[in-house]
Amino acid sequence: MNPTRKVISSRSDRLIILVGAILPLIGTLVALVLVWERLATWRDVAILAGMYFLTGIGITIGYHRMLTHHSFRTSPVVRFIFLALGSIAGHTSPVRWAAIHIQHHARADVEGDPHSPLDGLFHAHFGWFYDGMNPQPETYGRWLLKDRMALFFQRTFMLWFAVGFVVPYLLGGWTGVLWGGLVRMFLSHHVTWSVNSICHTFGFRTFETDDVSTNNWWVGLLALGEGWHNNHHAFPQSAFHGLRWWQIDFSAYVIWLLEKVGLVWQVQRVSKEAQDARLLQLATVKSNATTRNDANGQMTGARRRRVRSQSPG
Repeated sequence: MNPTRKVISSRSDRLIILVGAILPLIGTLVALVLVWERLATWRDVAILAGMYFLTGIGITIGYHRMLTHHSFRTSPVVRFIFLALGSIAGHTSPVRWAAIHIQHHARADVEGDPHSPLDGLFHAHFGWFYDGMNPQPETYGRWLLKDRMALFFQRTFMLWFAVGFVVPYLLGGWTGVLWGGLVRMFLSHHVTWSVNSICHTFGFRTFETDDVSTNNWWVGLLALGEGWHNNHHAFPQSAFHGLRWWQIDFSAYVIWLLEKVGLVWQVQRVSKEAQDARLLQLATVKSNATTRNDANGQMTGARRRRVRSQSPG
């Protein structure tokens, strides 16, 4: 492991990411209240909510659970719709997104993870692409290069990105662009980035994994279920990230509904026995961890073992 790699320990670093992720979100909500009667109308709010949800499931269901993890099967038409919605979200093209995410799972919280908070919370949130995004589908997701539909959206991504602003304009004029385009994109980006930063730093862990992923309820709400991130790292192929009745997962509800009407099938679920097995592992690791002296006060259990395995010498 690179000796310059840092453990999450700086209070100032935590403060920076909290300000960068949470304060702008609160500010946006306050702005909505302040301009409610003057610049924003119910139509604008409806455009924002509709665009946020539709492009959001394009990312969470289309890019993430369908394309990257093959959590279910579906028809070419439904697949096209989800990849189109994900492209309209404006994050990046599906091949690049999937390759980066596959690399994250393969190298989670060790050297080579594109956006681990072990390199700092600012880095995990959005600092990582200031260093230059470097998707490697030839290594992480070679099959993506043979997916003709995904490659189509790769080539036409900027067209779909533009659609994300044209549709709000057609629905609500320039204020529609403001709320359904710019504000929606701001919220969508920061909420998604919070899965990388907040959900590897703050929250609770239910299952033993070889990383520092956590479950965070408010990211779960805003990210349409993606905030149950420890669950996801424990069972990456599961179509359902919320594994308890109280873990709200809007993306899972959409998949469940589509399954009921026959539009998706072979939906991947995690059995209770598989969940219990990971819980037992967690209990064992916790018991063992209490007998060890943690030299840096930060890294225990699987997190310390994982990083040690990557250290030089």
